[in-house]
Amino acid sequence: MEAIKGLDTARWSQVVVAYEPVWAIGTGLVASPEQAQEAHAFIRSWLKDNISADVSAKTRIIYGGSVNPENCSTLIKLGDVDGFLIGGASLKPDQFSTIVKTAGEQ
Repeated sequence: MEAIKGLDTARWSQVVVAYEPVWAIGTGLVASPEQAQEAHAFIRSWLKDNISADVSAKTRIIYGGSVNPENCSTLIKLGDVDGFLIGGASLKPDQFSTIVKTAGEQ
């Protein structure tokens, strides 16, 4: 996180932070909604404490970790999840389009 402390605050509008639990990478496992929200809230809090409240509020924080059509509607409703980093489902057009549509409705 030290590397981003020096980033000019005007450049933060170009930043997207992606979070994926290490244990979810390539496993097909997804964080519970509570786990995902807790991790995203921590990142947002860190941004507020170390960069600025404005950056914290405006920075997009996206979730990755086995996002699929069955869990995307729950995850996108979480207060600090702004979108998704889609892995395997991006290779399946029907699943990908469902996730995109669901996220776009929020």
